[in-house]
Amino acid sequence: MRLEVDRLLDDPRTRIIVCCGSGGVGKTTTAAALGLRAAERGRHVVVLTVDPARRLAQSMGLTSLDNTPRPVPGAVRDPRPGGSLHAMMLDMKRTFDEIVEAHSDPDRAAQILANPFYQSLSSSFAGTQEYMAMEKLGQLRKSDEWDLIVVDTPPSRSALDFLDAPQRLGRFLDGRLIRLLSAPTRVGGRAYLKVVTAGFGMVTGIITKVIGTQVLRDVQTFVAAFDTMFGGFRQRADDTYRLLQAPGTAFLVIATPEPDALREASYFVERLSQDRMPLAGLIVNRVHRSPAARLSAARSLAAAETLESAPAALIRPNEGSAASPGRYPLAATALRLHAERMQLGERERRLEEHFTGAHPVIPVVEVPAQPEDVHDLDGLRAIGAELARAADPAPAAAD
Repeated sequence: MRLEVDRLLDDPRTRIIVCCGSGGVGKTTTAAALGLRAAERGRHVVVLTVDPARRLAQSMGLTSLDNTPRPVPGAVRDPRPGGSLHAMMLDMKRTFDEIVEAHSDPDRAAQILANPFYQSLSSSFAGTQEYMAMEKLGQLRKSDEWDLIVVDTPPSRSALDFLDAPQRLGRFLDGRLIRLLSAPTRVGGRAYLKVVTAGFGMVTGIITKVIGTQVLRDVQTFVAAFDTMFGGFRQRADDTYRLLQAPGTAFLVIATPEPDALREASYFVERLSQDRMPLAGLIVNRVHRSPAARLSAARSLAAAETLESAPAALIRPNEGSAASPGRYPLAATALRLHAERMQLGERERRLEEHFTGAHPVIPVVEVPAQPEDVHDLDGLRAIGAELARAADPAPAAAD
């Protein structure tokens, strides 16, 4: 089953495309190529990368990206369809700061932003990046400024961690340890004296020895200031989670025809199915196919051996012919390279068939390996054209 990329991009009901896959499979390039092609076909597109690497900016010919959508110069060459392309890179701390500033009064916001525990939580706590990706996606969708959002997720299995991020952060902030550490801020005066038993005092004493009095005080101050905002965090995350499950969202799994990458792709497919996320299909990057596929590897090797072993007189009957002796080693080398490419392509085809055999209903599209890395808009256009090309099935190799 073939993935029809242009139909997906042109469908006005498609509002979010999430690209996920393991590291090094060309996910960022694919996301950028999809965004560029959609923009050139008349959509107003923003590409959001959650990957901290700067490959998205480089692939679009930009020096840098930040937490604000920036227009991509020269992206839309023909203004008639009326599309546009913006790009941005998630800054998780800046996004967290913006949420605090937007959902609390100025004094409380200043208190939270200056809190050392908050500063650590917003910049390095496991899951914060994925949670902030959910927040930023929700903000972009709510603004209604773009009719298509393309999300480039982090590499490896953490690409799907944003599905768990709201629950993970919620469990942490609402967990027993945080409640214990913040108990002195939740009650006060005589009520606090009644609550704090000898056992509780012993536990907090141990915690104080482990993490220090100042850290404990920072946690307590943070929770006291943040407590009224927590419900809003959870609600917005739940709303975005439901948005990801909605029909207007499409997940694309990106892989290369290699065992590890396709194994990760299987994991993504199964996880998305488990969470009832709308999976549009699989994109297999860097596929090796030969235009001379009718010449099999076996026959190519046999021809190379003939050229290398046959007497020169049989190959070069006329001393004065245009074919010089130096050309035959080159021809044999070319034949051997063709045989290697055919063997590589056959291995890749078997791996892909193994995947499609396990997931027969998932549409697939292949992108041929490019001669060089993509680093500009023309390269992205070429990838977009390959994604959308209705390629004929590869002919079977001759025996």
